[in-house]
Amino acid sequence: MSNLQIGLAIAGGLVLAAVVAHGAWSARKNAPRQARLDRTEGDSGLDEGREPVLEVSALDHAPFTLPTVSRRPVMDSLIDVIATIALDSHVSAVSGEAVLAAMPATRRVGSKPFAIEGYNLHTMVWEPPVAGQRYGGFQAGVQLANRSGALNEIEYSEFVVKTQAFSDAINATPEFPEMLDEVARARELDQFASAHDAQLGFTIRARNASWSPGYIQQHAASLGFVVGVIPGRMVLPASEEGQAPVLVLSFDSQAALAEDPAQSAIRDITLHLDVAQVARAEHPFERMREAAFTLASNMDGVVTDDNGQPLAAQTMDVIGVELQSLYATLEQRDLAAGSMLARRLFS
Repeated sequence: MSNLQIGLAIAGGLVLAAVVAHGAWSARKNAPRQARLDRTEGDSGLDEGREPVLEVSALDHAPFTLPTVSRRPVMDSLIDVIATIALDSHVSAVSGEAVLAAMPATRRVGSKPFAIEGYNLHTMVWEPPVAGQRYGGFQAGVQLANRSGALNEIEYSEFVVKTQAFSDAINATPEFPEMLDEVARARELDQFASAHDAQLGFTIRARNASWSPGYIQQHAASLGFVVGVIPGRMVLPASEEGQAPVLVLSFDSQAALAEDPAQSAIRDITLHLDVAQVARAEHPFERMREAAFTLASNMDGVVTDDNGQPLAAQTMDVIGVELQSLYATLEQRDLAAGSMLARRLFS
């Protein structure tokens, strides 16, 4: 083989190698970004090539309603219709077991929560009935409004039927407020709630390379988010156990459920704040704003609104001022954000 042939062969080999290398580089550049594994932490439990799995948080159960059994009073005349239930003269008390047996099968009236409380003769407080206690009186309530709308005449009538059936079963007599007055009160409350119901969402979009679920989880976890029970969802827990999450981060659930999540390509994630559900003291908007820009910076993304328009700092400032006014209005109405009443009304 001549020197010329050898030279051409070498040159051809270099060109082929360059083409292969460029193809590999392009594939790597366009592949979803993966979570980094810290090999110095031998007990991390993460193996190379596997998506990191974070502990599921019990706080992700979105506690927007009271538990069935609770020592905390459920009803409040501010947002509930309340009917008093007096025991018949020949009945001095009713056992918790008898009360539970007489309770209706469902705790809803149409789209509204329905509840019954008993006056505990031992503790002398109103509570949802429990076994082993004795009760000297009762009250039934149905919520005036929620995000499904205002209590209407049909729902009020169903409330009356359910309460009457319960009262008959325990030898008691109910007394109901005037239906038209309560329905009018429900409409007024619903109008107020509709005008002051704020839910904010920021979208973080990838500028160049897409993200894998593990990459998103790793960066979000560094800001305090934990994996939720719903695929593609992470939450920032509240400082007080049992409260609604401060923020919710979500991405494509199908990507999270993929057979090989590392190959799933995600190009945007969403941060969500349900304003009325989170206490003002948690500073939720400030934390949402900081989390959005931190994630965007660390993941090479951009913060946008629902329409894909970038959100500037000045726009965030305006939103923050408007939220402070909203918080004040809710507090003046005794429906402070994050309170049990606000969480029930805005649910």
